[in-house]
Parts: sequence; C-alpha cells; structure tokens
Amino acid sequence: MLKVLVSGCLQGRALRYNATYVPVNSLIWDRWSAEGRLVRFCPEVAVGFPIPRPPAEIVGGTAGDVLAGSARVEEATGADVTNLFRLAARRALDRAVEAGVALAILVDGSPTCGSSVIYDGSFTGRTVPGRGVAAEELLRHGIPVFHEGQLAQAAAMLADLEKSERCTG
Repeated sequence: MLKVLVSGCLQGRALRYNATYVPVNSLIWDRWSAEGRLVRFCPEVAVGFPIPRPPAEIVGGTAGDVLAGSARVEEATGADVTNLFRLAARRALDRAVEAGVALAILVDGSPTCGSSVIYDGSFTGRTVPGRGVAAEELLRHGIPVFHEGQLAQAAAMLADLEKSERCTG
C-alpha cells in the first residue's frame, strides 16, 4: 500500500503559525486515513518553530531561489529564518523517503508547503503563483505534490501508481 505525506496541520492538528488547522472534508481523505496511508509531518515544527509563531513569507524570489541561497524567508518581525526553512524542507524530504511515500498533500499558501500559491513577501495578504520550500524540495526529488483541494487528482495518480506497482511487482 502506497503512503501519502500530508501537512501536519491538515484535518485537526493545530500546528499552523496561528495555532489553527486546515479542515479537510473528503471521502478520499477519510478512506486514506482509515487505510493507514497518511504520514503526517509538519516541517516547521520538526525544526523547532513554536506554535503559535510569527507568519513567514518568501522574500526576493522563489522557493527554488531559497534553496539556492539567493532569496530569503522572513518572519513578519523581520527575522531571517531562511536556514530553518531549508532545514525544514530537507526534513520533509527525509521523512517522505523514510516512509516510502508516493506523493504529498501539502497545505497551500504556506512558505513551506504551498504547492500552487504562496504569499508574495509583502505581508499584505496578497498571493502569487508559487511553491513553498518543502514542496519545491519534494518535487525536485520526484515526489508529486498536491494541495488539499486536489485530492481527486492525487487519488487518481495514486491509483495509477498502485496499478503500475501491481503490474511490475
């Protein structure tokens, strides 16, 4: 049975920067949970960020730029937390590899987990297309990343991967 890495703040764990969680109302999620497929992981908490914590945004580039060292992740306080976010991305990848996940469902909008949108770095609530640092790291290592609104697409990919695994296994 293939596993799915999921943001720790999805469906009931108040791990987000503001001590909230993101609800997921989906039969797919419920089935995966019952099957024991979900591998919950919060990269930010894994590197020691507290709950709650100041909001953070990517500043001066993309998640790829953060990984390359040419952009930063800053908290609203102005603190540079780039190195912690790079470490968080690495820990997410390590956890995914250790658990043998086939894909990831990460909460969108996050500077760590965003898979289609992130905040623009101005701390004004504006979003832009982009990925978080952990999402970028997972993708670079061949782990497909979806957000919580893409469960149907993720389920279809997972079914295809399992079909392929049965044919070759």
